[in-house]
Amino acid sequence: MSDRTDEQEMQVPVIRTGQAPGKLDKDEFARRYRAHFADPLFEGTDLEPILERAWEAYRDGHKAPRTRKAGPSFADPEYELSCDWLAAREAIQSAALRHADRARPCRILIVNGSPRNDRTCPGEMAKSFRLAKIAEEVITRAGAECDLLDLSLVTSEYGRVIYPCKGCVSTAMPLCHWPCSCYPHHSLGQVNDWMADIYPRWVAAHGILVVTPVHWNQVPGVLKLMMDRLVCADGGNPDPTLTGGKNAALAKKRELDGWHYPRHLKGRAFGVVVHADTEGAQAVRRALVDWMTAMELQQADGPAALDRFIGYYESYATSHEALDRDVAVQQEVRIVAQALLREAEQLRRTGPEDAGLPPAPRPK
Repeated sequence: MSDRTDEQEMQVPVIRTGQAPGKLDKDEFARRYRAHFADPLFEGTDLEPILERAWEAYRDGHKAPRTRKAGPSFADPEYELSCDWLAAREAIQSAALRHADRARPCRILIVNGSPRNDRTCPGEMAKSFRLAKIAEEVITRAGAECDLLDLSLVTSEYGRVIYPCKGCVSTAMPLCHWPCSCYPHHSLGQVNDWMADIYPRWVAAHGILVVTPVHWNQVPGVLKLMMDRLVCADGGNPDPTLTGGKNAALAKKRELDGWHYPRHLKGRAFGVVVHADTEGAQAVRRALVDWMTAMELQQADGPAALDRFIGYYESYATSHEALDRDVAVQQEVRIVAQALLREAEQLRRTGPEDAGLPPAPRPK
């Protein structure tokens, strides 16, 4: 992959440290832990035994308290892998089999990128959700399978969390595991990571449709969390034993020795629907198209990347009424769904357009 000498290949860049603060002391840990039980309903409950165990897990760094040997399908069969990670991997493998099963109908994943729904503070459903349901109707009527991923559940369901990406890939690509092994982190209380369920939904799909509003000229936070955590699908390492888990020096050496950057979602079709009320629709649409194109997903032909204003500079209070009146944008969403389904079915028959071409000389 390069003209480096053996001596140069053996050199590992210096691991730069010193940013992160030290661990909390026990008093501060206890204060933060007790904050989860501020409701008067917990008054009189003896939390001390549980707090003590939680403190010990934090103090001793029990990230993955349940592990088992990796087994023969890994580079180091004796390495102790997290049982949580292994379960996530098995779910992805099952989803990959479903994706490859030609006897099953075409499957489309629709992602509602809005954080708004009527069971949380806004008290009203999102326009993105309504547009997603329009697309869902088109897909199911055509006889395809449709999976609607509503990211607003992050804001409205107990324990429904997408944690932020920690940026492992910026240290070295092989340190970014597929699926992500950064979570759960039990000693930090970083549990119930929804991405373990979301990864298989992307893998099983033949086509992806992202429907989202614009927030401050960007995608909403819930959508960006998912996007960032999908970095492991684009070049991520499917064997954590290659890097000794999270050994930064070993991961750097693996990358410098030559990394193949596997594209775990390559060849799926995609479409995009972005709506805004004043500005940012085109920029967000372009950003989403660029993101999925970079992962080597394939944009559906025709009008499959839509950006529109709904209720342009009108009152927020009447935005749903504006959508009711805008029958043109509703029809445009139907057309996007039809174009995406057509592309997804075509890709199932023929494979991606670049099939048979040599690999990219600079994949990242």
